[in-house]
Amino acid sequence: MKPNEGLVIAIDGPSASGKSTVSRQVAKALAFIYVDSGSLYRGMTWKAVHSGVDVRDAEAVVRMMNDSTWDFFIEERTLFFHIDGVDPRDFIRKEAVRERVSDVAAIPEVRSFIVARLRDMRDFGSIVMEGRDIGSVVFPETNWKYYLDADPEERARRRFKELQVSESTACVQSVKDSLARRDHKDTTRATAPLQIALGAKVVNTTHMGIDDVVKLIVSEVSSSNG
Repeated sequence: MKPNEGLVIAIDGPSASGKSTVSRQVAKALAFIYVDSGSLYRGMTWKAVHSGVDVRDAEAVVRMMNDSTWDFFIEERTLFFHIDGVDPRDFIRKEAVRERVSDVAAIPEVRSFIVARLRDMRDFGSIVMEGRDIGSVVFPETNWKYYLDADPEERARRRFKELQVSESTACVQSVKDSLARRDHKDTTRATAPLQIALGAKVVNTTHMGIDDVVKLIVSEVSSSNG
């Protein structure tokens, strides 16, 4: 990174491993900017669904992407964006997007487009960025790489609990099946598959409280940069 660029903390892992909550709280504790890289892929997926583009038609998705305009901004130390003047944050967590985002994220041109924009986020200052390839692809040079994971059953329970707040869902098993499908797509895609980045510290959060994980990361970063 250039001397004037901020510190980057990369937090990777599968869905419902705890990385979103941990990343937000680490960013808050350190007064960094929080960046959810997955929101950009979900935003692209929302744009495709909203525009009637088949997410399995890579060429159509890329044409749509090249015709779109993205604007990024910071709100309460969190990165948000508009696509063609629309703020999609209320829509990108819906099932229609969740079930299709892995197809969009597997398109090489989409990944290149989004990775380039994620790297530009350093212009906002020091950041905590969560995702699936932050430590391996987006910022492989950062000294702060973490990979959060948890048992499949625990991840399903966490996601089910999240979904109960916003929408009805069949059962924990259906959520577990959905996570398994997402994991398979993410770990087997040809471009930037989900993996543990070289040098990343693996943290199994199955039996850890969020506060404990946050304290671990904040303590390590603070002691080295204090």
